[in-house]
Amino acid sequence: MKPEPFTVLFVCMGNICRSPTAHGVFRHQVAAAGLSSQVVIDSAGTHGYHPGEPPDPRSQRAARSRDYDLADLRARQVHAADFSEADLILAMDWDNLALLEQRCPPEQRHKLRRLAEFCRHHAVEVIPDPYEQGLEGFERVLDLVEDACAGLLAHVRGRLAIKPAR
Repeated sequence: MKPEPFTVLFVCMGNICRSPTAHGVFRHQVAAAGLSSQVVIDSAGTHGYHPGEPPDPRSQRAARSRDYDLADLRARQVHAADFSEADLILAMDWDNLALLEQRCPPEQRHKLRRLAEFCRHHAVEVIPDPYEQGLEGFERVLDLVEDACAGLLAHVRGRLAIKPAR
């Protein structure tokens, strides 16, 4: 019997900058590791500011410069079913984590964490919001997200009991 896929949900405020960037980067890393059939990836926002919209053009431009494609992603707001369906829900910052904690049923709160916890080379607590910044802010987000997603991939491999490729 094939095990259920492991589901990761990335969450920021509006689901147009940080969480779709993490979605695209992690999707790329999971595919490169040959785990696409075992890991489900999604992203959402704590707020419904941009439902159905594609990621911010600056996020897409920065991602494309590193060979990540975000064009198919569309913003949505976190819904109640996400808490039971996801195995891991990763907030980009403390504010969004607090909002998730308020909405999350107590029995599901163990799934809530910050993506920055998985960074291996950057000592940061959050993935900062680049929305009011220039392109440099979006590049910085990519640096942090790439690092965190590499650590996350190692974590998910452990949860799935998969040994790293040599």
